[in-house]
Amino acid sequence: MEKKQITLQIDRHYITVPEGATILEAARKIGIDIPTLCHIDLKGTCIKNNPASCRICVVEVEGRRNLAPSCATPVTDGMVVKTNTIKALNARKTVLELMLSDHPKDCLVCQKSGECELQDLAVDFGMKEIRFEGKESTYRKDISKSIVRDMDKCIMCRRCETMCNDVQTVGALSGINRGFDAVVATAMEMDLNDSVCTYCGQCVAVCPTGALVERDA
Repeated sequence: MEKKQITLQIDRHYITVPEGATILEAARKIGIDIPTLCHIDLKGTCIKNNPASCRICVVEVEGRRNLAPSCATPVTDGMVVKTNTIKALNARKTVLELMLSDHPKDCLVCQKSGECELQDLAVDFGMKEIRFEGKESTYRKDISKSIVRDMDKCIMCRRCETMCNDVQTVGALSGINRGFDAVVATAMEMDLNDSVCTYCGQCVAVCPTGALVERDA
């Protein structure tokens, strides 16, 4: 059965998309770039990771008081979206600064340097300094047979969790704890070597930072 078509306006461009599509999907269809960190769409598998946790993709929606996460907000008929307003851009930059304030400052020696999505966003936003200072979360480093987990660099995007549980169906990773202690880890926070991990490496492939990297030989 053919889905109902929805027409909306994004940055003064009109577009028609199937019902159920998100603002992010509609924007990308017409070449409008909205930055993301937690979002991944594994096309062909019907599996997405869009917890709207990073809030980097927020946009303004006419008639809505708060900014909307474009990756998890479904389009509606007649919706008017603005992706590059001062309000949206300032919110994205503030969120990015908060992430970087709780992130190790070892980018030059990080294994993911040059291939880190968080680093790329910092460059795109022209980040020169971090306004926020305070306590940083610290976790023990887990070095397994083939994967190194450095959760000090985790931004809780939950991509690895989606890949491990929904795609690979291994179930080795999940979000645990709350607030400042929240982290993606194994059951009972055991080492990967003692968990059900199969070392497939798919969590490493989707991690946007250096939280999960391959162990050098």
